[in-house]
Amino acid sequence: MILILDNGHGSNTPGKCSPDKRLREYEWAREMVQLISYKATKAGIEPFILVPELTDVSLKERTRRVNKICALKGTSNCVLLSVHINAAGADGKWHNARGWTGWVAPKSSQNSKTLARLLYIEALKANLKGNRADSSSCYWVGNFAIVRDTKCPAVLTENLFMDNQEDLAFLESAAGKEIIANLHIEAIKKYIVHLNK
Repeated sequence: MILILDNGHGSNTPGKCSPDKRLREYEWAREMVQLISYKATKAGIEPFILVPELTDVSLKERTRRVNKICALKGTSNCVLLSVHINAAGADGKWHNARGWTGWVAPKSSQNSKTLARLLYIEALKANLKGNRADSSSCYWVGNFAIVRDTKCPAVLTENLFMDNQEDLAFLESAAGKEIIANLHIEAIKKYIVHLNK
């Protein structure tokens, strides 16, 4: 299994920071992807970091890279996690939305939905549900190119809100980073077990 890790936005993506400018999504996502990658290797899962660059890489290029790996390794041997932080507004103000969500494409595969559910369960175990609208399916559906246009099972995770002060404190903490990395890895391990049944 190749775990493809997409760290989303780049240093030149407009906005994408906490209202106080303390946290920038591109830096946090890169640190998180490195941590997930390290934990994947320790668990015997082969990681591949999709965007080693610090600057923004277009969605078209990112999806091309994913699909190239799928062609080389076999689509059934690949899975994609795109790691992000949410924001309730783009107005530079603090908001009260909190919590974790996992997104699949409108016409996603059953495997994508299974992985999203497993991620959701791990987020619940970590008490990261927050106050967002609950999902009876254990995932959310969004027309995001990185999960829509890639050939392998794919989930985009929004790991709390950078414009909520309590979420921000958790995102910045060493303990919070460890919990978020672990929920991704535990879900991937369970997903692999599911595939091998």
